Amino acid sequence: MRRILGLDHSRPHATRILTLLAIYLVLLVTPLARSQQNATDSMAGMNMEASAAEDEPAVTAKRLADKRESEFNHHFAGFMVILAGFVILLSDRIGTHWPPLRYAWPTCFLGAGLFLLISSDTEIWPFGPQSPWYAITHKTEDLQHKIFAIILLALGYVALQRARGRWKSRSAAWFFPVVAAAGAILLLFHVHSGDMHAPHAMATMEHIQKQHGWFAAAGLGVALTNGLAEMPLKRQRLFRLAWPATLIVLGLLLACYSE
Repeated sequence: MRRILGLDHSRPHATRILTLLAIYLVLLVTPLARSQQNATDSMAGMNMEASAAEDEPAVTAKRLADKRESEFNHHFAGFMVILAGFVILLSDRIGTHWPPLRYAWPTCFLGAGLFLLISSDTEIWPFGPQSPWYAITHKTEDLQHKIFAIILLALGYVALQRARGRWKSRSAAWFFPVVAAAGAILLLFHVHSGDMHAPHAMATMEHIQKQHGWFAAAGLGVALTNGLAEMPLKRQRLFRLAWPATLIVLGLLLACYSE
């Protein structure tokens, strides 16, 4: 039956399809992010802070709730990434004595991706009134959040299949560095649609963009060192230690995120 359906060789091709899909999504969203970013930059010359009057208590409370939600999402993702990094480091030492440990770090990525997919934007169902389709087609920030969540889920799923010994192809080995690099590049164009009428709005936006630039730099470091760790180099052992260490650095940056 599997031959009739053409599924005999589906697993090796699945990683190629997922890789191409991730790259396509990045290329799709980047122009939208750029246009919205330019719109944000065009407001830099507007003196929005000078005329800021006393906000209504409800508006102030909403801003604070959004701030806490965004920071918590970054902190949670950072915790899971830090945990994954330490698990990878431990796997090289005690993984032979406790084989199930090799499944732990992919599970961290799956957990972070699932959490962000569901709760990254609480104005979307099941927490809010907006449908997922409306949100991702009308707000670039929501679309990017969901893409980041899908990237984490894809990285975790492929890593889990490799840990189980089911996917052993070269394309499966290169899935992580390629998709991680695509996600890091997307971070450079991340859109944060904050309240531009809030006090110190422009300074806050610049602070957020700077932090995402550091996220992107660390993410590219993770992708590069992971790719080098997969290559038969003389210093492969060094890169096998460097990539989880870089992952921990990324997690610490996320855990320290503030708005």
